[in-house]
Amino acid sequence: MNKNDTRLADWAVKLVETEYSSDVCLLLEHNSLKLDRDMSAKTFSFYIPATNRAYGLARTFIIDGIGYDLFPRSWEQVENIADVKDYNTTCLADAEILWARSDEDRQRFISLQARLQANLQNPQYMWERAVKWFDFAKDIFAMETVFEERLYKVRENAGHICDLLSNAVAIVNLRYFKHGQTNQLQELERMEKVPAGFILLYKDIIAQPSPETQKRLCAQMIFCVKDFLDGQNKNTAPQSPPDFTELAAWYQELCYTWRRVYHWCGQNDPINAYVWCSMLQNEVDEWGAKFGITETDILSSFNVGDLTPFRKRAEEVEQNFRKAIEDSGVRIDEYKNIDDFLNANS
Repeated sequence: MNKNDTRLADWAVKLVETEYSSDVCLLLEHNSLKLDRDMSAKTFSFYIPATNRAYGLARTFIIDGIGYDLFPRSWEQVENIADVKDYNTTCLADAEILWARSDEDRQRFISLQARLQANLQNPQYMWERAVKWFDFAKDIFAMETVFEERLYKVRENAGHICDLLSNAVAIVNLRYFKHGQTNQLQELERMEKVPAGFILLYKDIIAQPSPETQKRLCAQMIFCVKDFLDGQNKNTAPQSPPDFTELAAWYQELCYTWRRVYHWCGQNDPINAYVWCSMLQNEVDEWGAKFGITETDILSSFNVGDLTPFRKRAEEVEQNFRKAIEDSGVRIDEYKNIDDFLNANS
């Protein structure tokens, strides 16, 4: 089809007008995911249904080797795109309205395009969305790749991981891939903030023939992006003084977990001590990061044959938290006995 050929777009508009005028809110064209060689003619992409009857408009067909897909997207799906919760950001950002049932429908879509643009200018929100895409990639690695033995599935998952992590990086740059998976590396090279070594890792993962090496490189890419996102959060998150009353309330609850660890150490029961400390370790790492407490490592001291250094280290970490709370001027709500508690709270 030549550059000015509008026959397919005209066909779709006429079909909606004559058969679905009350059932369709909008008919849209979106072509940035097409190959350059196929972008000359004006066609169609998706539509937004107003009624269930509109789903009968959906159709796929092939003309001269090119596949066409007239498909529905609900308002809810478009709203997810506006909030960067859907991969295909370009389907909203770069869409053109071919036909609208009403000005209200038209304005609703335009307002969602504006909402997307506002989100793309909000560094903190975009960082939060990037973390979600990072988590998606991490889950594919952990749940579907690590123990996968089939070569083709490892390669498939590696491709998804490269793609999703690239999307996370783009989002931090307040950008999106206008052409989807096409030429991502060229797009990344033009972005201001890209993790060190990320592009090389991307290339190496694709070129790697060994599935085990490919898994290892995917793990490296995940750690690379995690460090990158952690660093970016420090630059984008609004800085406000931490509320140590919140930390005190947390400690007053979690101190019983320390008591459990000490108890099982005293019983020389390494299994119970270890498992309870695993829970405690997760908590102290999370809350330590929130309040600037860096000395939180307990489990490195664990030795199944000698729990004494392990208990000592748990006590040191507990004191680190108590000191941070007390140095902030917040009082830990604790009493020597029940009588003291009742006297103070009656």
